[in-house]
Amino acid sequence: MVGSNGSAPVTVAEVLEARAEQVAQQWADLPIFRNVYTTGRDAAVDAAHRLVEVLAEVARNERLDDSSAPGFDRVRPHLGQMVAARSQAGSTLAQITNEVSQLKAPVVGVVEQEVADRGDDGAAPLDAVELMGTLRVVVMEIALSEGAEVIDRQRQQLLELSTPVIKLWDRVVAVPLIGTMDSARTQVVMETLLQAIVDQNAAVAILDITGVPMVDTVVAQYLLKTAMAVRLMGAECVISGIRPQIAQTIVQLGIDLGDITTRATLADALARALEKSGVTVVGEV
Repeated sequence: MVGSNGSAPVTVAEVLEARAEQVAQQWADLPIFRNVYTTGRDAAVDAAHRLVEVLAEVARNERLDDSSAPGFDRVRPHLGQMVAARSQAGSTLAQITNEVSQLKAPVVGVVEQEVADRGDDGAAPLDAVELMGTLRVVVMEIALSEGAEVIDRQRQQLLELSTPVIKLWDRVVAVPLIGTMDSARTQVVMETLLQAIVDQNAAVAILDITGVPMVDTVVAQYLLKTAMAVRLMGAECVISGIRPQIAQTIVQLGIDLGDITTRATLADALARALEKSGVTVVGEV
């Protein structure tokens, strides 16, 4: 294919390769680079160069509209660092994508200049716009992914904070459960409790469900699995906080807790644990 002047049409890839330094120098002065690479302009220029090289690679493969193009894999870690830095500085997703959008003008500018210099009437300027639009999509994907990971980490931290393991006595530990139970929280409870059994060399582990508002089949299965895991660790599991309404619910659902020790209150469960440990309790517990 040839242009109107008889020569091969201008491509985005060749312009980016030929004018990489010019684009990188312009990018280095824009907010997305200037605010991230605060140690010096040279670092910003180097990072900009890497991004220009990747965009040229994507353009050579003619995958201008594909955010999953292999070339982007090379720069995703760098873009991720930039997005994280801007997010930590308080920038919103809209602000970050707006800063990325500012990278388009220098690229489209050098492509249009090259087209004018050669007297070409090809589609290179439109291709440049499409490529930079895809870069914006990549950054949005990274930002959304980063946000999801942060939420997951915070949720995990909250789960861990909401399931503390308490040492009640020598070789006796307890987990007071409060609120609704689900699969994620139950997994945290199990992992935390089993680790505590190892750390404390515990002989008895108490699961206190006084603060659990409802016990259904799913919650009961969670409790059974945790109790079985505790037994496999060589300790006894005692479930306390079996209120009358919960006892009725368990019976109505036909749930069989097997030979798992249950007690009405945490105090009763502690008394059971102390008895098992050979400690004599005098008076009421």
